Amino acid sequence: MIIPLTFMGGWATAIRIISWKVYPLAVNTVLLTVLGFVVGLALSFRSTTAYERYNEGRKYWSQLSLCAHNLGRVIWIHGTEREGDLGRQDLLAKVTALNYIVAFAVAMKHKLRFEPYTMYDDIAGLVDHLDTFAKEATEKDQPNPPRVGRLKATGEYLGVSFAKSNPQKLLKKASAPVGNLPLEILSYLASYIDDMIENGQLKVPMQQTLAYNNMAAMNDVLTGCDRISHTPLPLAYSIAISQITWIYVIMLPFQLEAALKWIAIPATIIASYIILSFVHIGSEIEDPFGYGVNDLPLDSYCHEIAADMSIISSRRKADTDNVVKSGNNRVLFPLSNLAYPVWETRSQRVIRDELKFKAETIMRSKYSPNAAPATSPQQVMPVAAEQKGDKAV
Repeated sequence: MIIPLTFMGGWATAIRIISWKVYPLAVNTVLLTVLGFVVGLALSFRSTTAYERYNEGRKYWSQLSLCAHNLGRVIWIHGTEREGDLGRQDLLAKVTALNYIVAFAVAMKHKLRFEPYTMYDDIAGLVDHLDTFAKEATEKDQPNPPRVGRLKATGEYLGVSFAKSNPQKLLKKASAPVGNLPLEILSYLASYIDDMIENGQLKVPMQQTLAYNNMAAMNDVLTGCDRISHTPLPLAYSIAISQITWIYVIMLPFQLEAALKWIAIPATIIASYIILSFVHIGSEIEDPFGYGVNDLPLDSYCHEIAADMSIISSRRKADTDNVVKSGNNRVLFPLSNLAYPVWETRSQRVIRDELKFKAETIMRSKYSPNAAPATSPQQVMPVAAEQKGDKAV
């Protein structure tokens, strides 16, 4: 924005000096109304389209996180481990499958950033043992991470379009097929699920369906993100919107000259800043998968998925009987701090009355916060009545 605003400041100054010293260049302000309406429509379309793509990208990554949770839980909780040495092998295989889920997310991040190789620190350890096109291309090309020179970095900071690096540079320089790493990882994950079913580790049909459905949803996420990344706003729209906007801001000094005189210079700069900002924002968030401060934090999303998979695998499948009957299980909290062993000695009628009272207490505190507190049935029901009620249940 620095160079465009500097240009507009110089342009407005030149128009003012010419109008003052040589010939008045002021025109009727009706152009503000006519051109302003057209520019408003163009900027609205540009901003709406760009934000829609940004928001859609965020939804896809949220969906990927959900699929990772569901699939990771199916593998770790519902996938059984066989006896003896096979159990140890099954455990390590389940950990590997969770790593596949993390690798899929990281590989998709690099693919969306046009980084097709496997030498990156966050993915090398996850996929080095897999036979993939990306691994073969990495071994053949031995690529180095691209470096941005000081001059190019300065040009990008100033917003000079021809100074921006081509994000597909690595793809164009590849001497071997780079394949589709996320899709290949998903194929390995599907093979593992098939092995679990064949080995009898995933016996329930609903669990099998859940695993396959979540893998299909992960593939849908990959396809959707590819669609956003590879389908930019048509060039004709971009050129037309840019031209209309620049015609409008260039005409501003002529229309503000008669009314504002010297104040037309800062007024033109301020108006140009506001208008050109919307154009810049649209181009900034149109592709939300890059490294910019306005792009989606893909590194953070991948880190969260990796952390979630580690949390899922940090403990073995819970022994439900021991957990439920624990002396620390305050089943009616916050109504009561009594633990499961105490409530186990009470009748079903008492427990159900307390559950009803708990619901009434919560609703009373929400809708009638000033009402007097009610008395628990446990405080008014005699023990004999409790025993009698238990027989009736």
